[in-house]
Amino acid sequence: MAKVTLTSIAKSFGPTKVLGGVDLDIADGEFLTLVGPSGCGKSTLIRIIAGLEHQDGGSVAIGGNRVDHLRPHERRVAVVFQSYALYPHMSVGANIALPLTMSRLQLWQRLPLLRLLSAQRRSVMRGIESDVAAVASQLQLAHLLDRKPAQLSGGQRQRVALGRAMVRNPDVFLMDEPLSNLDAKLRVHMRTELAELHKRLGATFIYVTHDQVEAMTMSDRVAMMDSGSVLQLGTPSQLYEKPASLKVAQFIGSPAINLLPAVVIAGGRLELFGRPLALTVPLAQGQAVALGIRSEALSLVHGESGGSDRASFSARLRRKENLGSEYILHFDHAGHDAVSVTMRATPAVAASVNEASEVTLGFDEAAAHVFAADDDRIEPCGQGVATAASVVPLRA
Repeated sequence: MAKVTLTSIAKSFGPTKVLGGVDLDIADGEFLTLVGPSGCGKSTLIRIIAGLEHQDGGSVAIGGNRVDHLRPHERRVAVVFQSYALYPHMSVGANIALPLTMSRLQLWQRLPLLRLLSAQRRSVMRGIESDVAAVASQLQLAHLLDRKPAQLSGGQRQRVALGRAMVRNPDVFLMDEPLSNLDAKLRVHMRTELAELHKRLGATFIYVTHDQVEAMTMSDRVAMMDSGSVLQLGTPSQLYEKPASLKVAQFIGSPAINLLPAVVIAGGRLELFGRPLALTVPLAQGQAVALGIRSEALSLVHGESGGSDRASFSARLRRKENLGSEYILHFDHAGHDAVSVTMRATPAVAASVNEASEVTLGFDEAAAHVFAADDDRIEPCGQGVATAASVVPLRA
């Protein structure tokens, strides 16, 4: 197992810059997920780590040693791709064993006729079969070793692809959206299997996905990428609770964060829909900001709003989404049709609201996220006149 250090990794394809100087330190045994929209550079980054692409600038180190000059098979990394890339004419056992047969047997020992003459080959094959059996047992594939890939389910094929990576005993596992071809139910199951596999192996996992649910549920840390750079690096909780920028806040979380237009008034206080809030920020009067409210932070207000630490506004229910244990309620602001918000609600709360009915929604101001015009997060000063505040750094 090994630490992975990326220093100022840059990559362009022609005039298109894909990576713009990425710096990352992945600890030995860590599960780090690269998450971001399609085209942000995350797959290119792990291909560079694997040696399948060569960077234009910067360096890659594994276990403290630079590997830029090494070919892919010399870097002790294993890649699991989005496509399973299994050989259809070979059995499950042969697919898993392939990296070992290629590395442990000489070319002539793999030829159909000459291999029969080699006593050494038989000894090597016994060792390979033992290693394959051990990996198959870990992945619950022992009873499938004689089957062909066409006879397997999607989840079983994915486990075979994992087994082919595991049997090499690599220092680093690189996974490029390995679950994207599976159906929703199987993805949930495989997320659990991958997390448990990481715990058993104690290996370094670098996982690529555009699915923020995968990133949040499996990772020790998450690196949110966009336009070839890392916007924020931190634990899943840090990215959700303290997003460093508006892009991070919008990408992390489901449903997406609600964004309400606010403006700075005298004393640095914020005004929302014509009502002053207790929140203050270190910005000049008249500047526009976005107020981010998570859907679970909203609630129905009955009677008074509940004090100076709570804000409220009128909204009209547009539709309900029934998720079984909870509802997602979609509202439009009663006076601003362009402003829409979502709220998580229990079935009882959802039943108390009729479509097209007007209600009052409230939220605790301490749960609000404030984003300036440049999209950076602004830490509110609290209540009263603003005297000092800080902008959250891009990397945690």
